[in-house]
Amino acid sequence: MIQMKNLDVHYGKTRVLKGIDLRVNKGEIVSVLGPNGVGKTTLLKCLLGMIKPGSGFIKMDDLDILKMSLTQRARFIGYVPQALPSRFPMTVFDAVLMGRKPYVRFVPSGEDLEIVSQVLLSMNLSHLALKEFDRISGGQKQKVLLARAIAQEPCYLILDEPSSNLDVKHQLEVMDMLKTLAAKKNIGIIMAMHSLNLAARFSDRIVMLKSGHMVCNGPPAEVMTCRTIEMVYGILVTINRANGYPYTIPLSPVPVNKINSELLN
Repeated sequence: MIQMKNLDVHYGKTRVLKGIDLRVNKGEIVSVLGPNGVGKTTLLKCLLGMIKPGSGFIKMDDLDILKMSLTQRARFIGYVPQALPSRFPMTVFDAVLMGRKPYVRFVPSGEDLEIVSQVLLSMNLSHLALKEFDRISGGQKQKVLLARAIAQEPCYLILDEPSSNLDVKHQLEVMDMLKTLAAKKNIGIIMAMHSLNLAARFSDRIVMLKSGHMVCNGPPAEVMTCRTIEMVYGILVTINRANGYPYTIPLSPVPVNKINSELLN
């Protein structure tokens, strides 16, 4: 289990995250939602050890994440960034093989090569193994970066906008892969998301942030309400259900004359 307790982060004099309490269990998917600039990516960077909080702690199975070396952390946590690399001059196989770096001393072992081959096979990427990464589509690149993270054999995966820059088909494929990974490999997944509907469909729990505060934390069916979304995003919505999942239909921005304090009552 990853646990964050009373986490505060400042950028200069600006308090970006305020008293965040959150835990993520192995085998579950937790999506972090909220408008731009509320601290979603900052929260992920804290988990990765890239940002040191001003107060609070982050533990993984009773180990202090911030005291781990980069190699130690990479053996437990895989990361898939939002932005695709502009240049990655290597084959798809070699790109995924980079995920074995935390375990390789001098040259990759036969076991490392076998793990990469199995990951590519399980993700239906074997046919791309010898292709240049720079020459495949954006959706395929996103899957390859996910494969690289999986090749690390992590206990947890952290993803920043995994569905960004993907068409609808590739969005569903990537999210289905993540759901399968969580269930079959018992991997805990934390991801920052913009899509309310993808988060509602594929997450076990949803966390919403506003101005650095955690507004809600719970199953999609409980926290995806018109009132909560109105308060967090400042938009009026209607929420329907399909196949047991809530899906949100945006209507309009909250009227200017609506007082913010009313949303908190």
